Amino acid sequence: MAEIIDTRTEPDRAIERACAVLSEGEPVAIPTETVYGLAADASNPDSISRIYEMKGRPRFNPLICHISDMAMAEAHVTFDPISRRLAEAFWPGPLTLILPQRRESAVHALASAGLDTLGIRMPDGFSRQVIARFGRPLAAPSANTSGKISPTSAAHVQADLGSRLKLILDAGPAEIGLESTIIKVEDGALRLLRPGGLDAAEIEKLTGREVLRPESAGSTIEAPGMLASHYAPGAAVRLNAEDVRAGEALIRFGGRPLPGESGATIVLDLSPGGNLREAAANLFDYMKQADASGARTIAFGPVPEEGLGEAIIDRLQRAAAPRA
Repeated sequence: MAEIIDTRTEPDRAIERACAVLSEGEPVAIPTETVYGLAADASNPDSISRIYEMKGRPRFNPLICHISDMAMAEAHVTFDPISRRLAEAFWPGPLTLILPQRRESAVHALASAGLDTLGIRMPDGFSRQVIARFGRPLAAPSANTSGKISPTSAAHVQADLGSRLKLILDAGPAEIGLESTIIKVEDGALRLLRPGGLDAAEIEKLTGREVLRPESAGSTIEAPGMLASHYAPGAAVRLNAEDVRAGEALIRFGGRPLPGESGATIVLDLSPGGNLREAAANLFDYMKQADASGARTIAFGPVPEEGLGEAIIDRLQRAAAPRA
């Protein structure tokens, strides 16, 4: 199993060991404020290939490149005025921008799935220190088997990928618990490619522009998290449940009990007080707990659509989608 280093008690050793493993071309599981990431040198095609192989991820699904500061970002992508304003306002944080890749960028085409754009983000927390010391962007999707529930703790990573990894950095539970919001600016219009840990309303407030949602799921994968089936547990998923069937697991919201829940294999509440930020932080962990309860189906109670509820519902819809 993978070596685990607690970044809260051994920060220097964690950084030194992570940089050594990354320099060997091996992926490292790193903590971010969104979810735990499977990070590798974005300029090394062998390292990037190991990410795809370890996750079982299709190579047409691009990776997000994580950077430590604006200087590193500007070495690899070109900012338009709106994207720069978003970066200055929300970085470090749960925002990924899709930007044109510079011709001189060392990020390998495997990371971008051959596109002429890069998804780029400046994470908050310990992973940013690792990137700064390593000195190059890290390509880092979530540290889980492709299509399955994203990890929000080192234990989640160890249970899924621990036998294939050399190193996991442990910084405790992820603060946000949902992947980053992905935005692409085209001809001055803001397109939401994936709702996430940054509420789109905050982007609209800053820019004074509407964030456009896709009318339907297209065939072009421009960013991570756009596959129809994603974030899926082993159990089937039933959404907007108004009751609980015998043997189902229940994940509800807002302290609202549902008829029949006494017969559930497990009952979890994303936020008894109705706090969407708390619900987002608990979502993936509770999905894993419900999946481990032995239930064949996980029933989800209704979740409000406003604010971070948009990102939560996006994850649930993809978890419930038909699977290959």
